[in-house]
Amino acid sequence: MMPFINKRVKQKAAFSFFSLISVMVVAILFIILGFIIVRGASVINWEFLTAMPDEGMTKGGILPAIVGTLCLVAGSMIFAFPVGVLSAIYLNEYLKENWLKKFMRSMTNNLAGIPSIVFGLFGMALFVNKLKFGDSILAGSLTLGLLALPVIIRTTEEALKSVPDHLRIGSYALGATKLQTIRRVVLPIAAPNITTGLILSISRVSGETAPILFTVAAYFIPKLPHSIFDQAMALPYHLYVLTTSGTNIKESMPMAYGTAFVLIMLVLLANLLANTFRHYFSKKNKMN
Repeated sequence: MMPFINKRVKQKAAFSFFSLISVMVVAILFIILGFIIVRGASVINWEFLTAMPDEGMTKGGILPAIVGTLCLVAGSMIFAFPVGVLSAIYLNEYLKENWLKKFMRSMTNNLAGIPSIVFGLFGMALFVNKLKFGDSILAGSLTLGLLALPVIIRTTEEALKSVPDHLRIGSYALGATKLQTIRRVVLPIAAPNITTGLILSISRVSGETAPILFTVAAYFIPKLPHSIFDQAMALPYHLYVLTTSGTNIKESMPMAYGTAFVLIMLVLLANLLANTFRHYFSKKNKMN
């Protein structure tokens, strides 16, 4: 009887400990969000969101930074998402278990661990200088796309692995080809988890500063970009400049908190949109 009681006590203690850790993590998240919201919400108004920056960025708005960030995120996902998904399909569905597959997975994991500033240096060397794109949205988007690629590949591959093999076998038994099986059986079932990779990659690239510092970001451009070969402002770099290199840092701090608030809201909205697609695919799979 005593060992059973000890086991129950240990189980309750472990459960309480894990619950406490979970509550602490959520509390930290709400503290950070609350800190930014309290300090940044007072700055948010229509002019702040739609006007051009003025007077050394201590007044006016952040519209060019918002548009620049959206362009960079969209551009990076247009490049990284299809390339990442196709790479994961090749790794999981076509490539057999051998040294090459292990090597490619190892390199993908290593690529995910490379510091973002190294991606920035590589992007500057390749896209800005070698390919002559210059400091532009195109160069910045491709650099951020490379940064997001490992995350998309790994999450997509794990999503494809979660699809039961008997569904593939059943599809082959009905006469479907491998490509038809992937398109009509595997991908629809894996779509909700693939969307998770999209969410994680959007969250990462939207807040990166180092890669865009070398490839696209400008200190002060009071106008909107007109093509993918233009420089652009971006919210992460704009926030960095306001808090470290502004003409009057004390006066620019309210705008810095407002910029951080807008950046967080954009990331949350992107995640909400991606989660909507995730639930749509999940519901569609259940109906089928």
